[in-house]
Amino acid sequence: MADSTPEEATEPKAAETTEIPAEPTDDIVTTQHTLTVKRKKLAYTAKAGRIVLRKEIVKDGKSEGFKAKAEVFLTSYTLDDADPGSRPVTFAFNGGPGSSSIWLHMGLLGPRRVLSGDVDDLVPPPYGLADNPETLLAHSDLVFIDPVSTGYSRVSGGEETKDFHSFKGDIESVGEVIRLWVSRHQRWLSPKFLAGESYGTLRAAGLAAHLQDRHGLYLNGLLLISSVLDLGTLRFTEGNDLPYSLYVPTYAAIAHYHGLHGERPLDDVLADAEDFAAKDLPWALSRGARLSTQDRAEAVATLASLTGLTESYVDRVNLRIEHVRFFTELLRDRGLVVGRMDGRFTTWEPDGGREHMSDDPSISRVVGAYAAAFNHYVRAELGYASDLPYELINEDTFKAWSYSDFEGRSVSVVDSLSAAMRANPHLKVHVAFGHYDGATAYYAAEHVLAHLQIPEELHENIDTAYYPAGHMMYIHEPTRVQQSKDLAKFVKNASNR
Repeated sequence: MADSTPEEATEPKAAETTEIPAEPTDDIVTTQHTLTVKRKKLAYTAKAGRIVLRKEIVKDGKSEGFKAKAEVFLTSYTLDDADPGSRPVTFAFNGGPGSSSIWLHMGLLGPRRVLSGDVDDLVPPPYGLADNPETLLAHSDLVFIDPVSTGYSRVSGGEETKDFHSFKGDIESVGEVIRLWVSRHQRWLSPKFLAGESYGTLRAAGLAAHLQDRHGLYLNGLLLISSVLDLGTLRFTEGNDLPYSLYVPTYAAIAHYHGLHGERPLDDVLADAEDFAAKDLPWALSRGARLSTQDRAEAVATLASLTGLTESYVDRVNLRIEHVRFFTELLRDRGLVVGRMDGRFTTWEPDGGREHMSDDPSISRVVGAYAAAFNHYVRAELGYASDLPYELINEDTFKAWSYSDFEGRSVSVVDSLSAAMRANPHLKVHVAFGHYDGATAYYAAEHVLAHLQIPEELHENIDTAYYPAGHMMYIHEPTRVQQSKDLAKFVKNASNR
């Protein structure tokens, strides 16, 4: 060992300290705004920021206090000087799982909206923002929730993301956000709604039952946009023939949009496709090797005619057209693929032999506009600043998502929604379908609604709307305007005020 100099020997050592990380706190920023709707000025308060979710720690039957588990980002809009007892509030989120709420927030419901353009008239960078006079804020207060690992929401220090990246964990955490907001803002007597898109509809239906059972919080309505309540209706797995039939009307609609049904009206094409998907195709698929040569030939010819694919292709895939393969195959002779989220979109495919598209144009063509709009808006207008990246769509979260609660069976909330509607016969459900939505096919959603375990009279509580657009149907401007009216009417009628 080297000798120490006298100076080194007499110099005191720095004290060893262990700093305890500061306990996270809510960081909500409040701003005031106005918006003109039908010549009437609406004054409203916006709040943006993260709230801390805490869980009580109990050991050996004794409470050790509450520990921060996650910090969840919210954006809320409340109308000034409104009566909270009669004013509805709508909690909104998107899907994925792994998606932030940016799409419903900036595309349809919020007081400001992104200018993205549509399939034939896309807005070029650097994009822009505009007031949204059709905002649901004119009829309901709004709270947009970014589940953990989306947007600016993150787990707290030392916590694990797996606690939130599951069906059950997600329901419990989003449900706790809703309970906290309702309690802190004294809104237990307000009409309450959930608005979800895609996986967000599965979440919304699960939450309807969870909020009732866990907190006694009963809802007025669910707004289900691009609905999927049973993942078995859209998972093309071996032995599950259901989606191969349920997607045929969507295939037919997309083929019609791209001119493969000539001058036939879309309604006529869809009627034929739905009839075939309900009767002849399920029967043919169920026959397997027992299907006669003649019956098979007739099924192949009909399916090819409806979908716009060749009889040779339909025969080779054994009457089972997987959806991504369809999007890749439909316009192969033109060197194009069509979008999964919205079949109106197309893009060039560099490899004409691919079985799966290299890019979904219905996402890549609009995501830049949404990212630019929100990242500007949240800082410049809502006053919230963070160096964290705003996670629009977190692919890692999607890949890590656990459905262990459904081991050995289909991931479905049919039982949950049915139970919620039976327990709360005043619960209304609005379902919005896009004919060109290749992610959550409209006929598959219809199939699920028809199988809800509710008495006949409760089916009258279900309201449906169909639009000539895709998954994010509000990208289509005429649809956005009409859909906004439809949602406003639903909220007004279901508020019971």
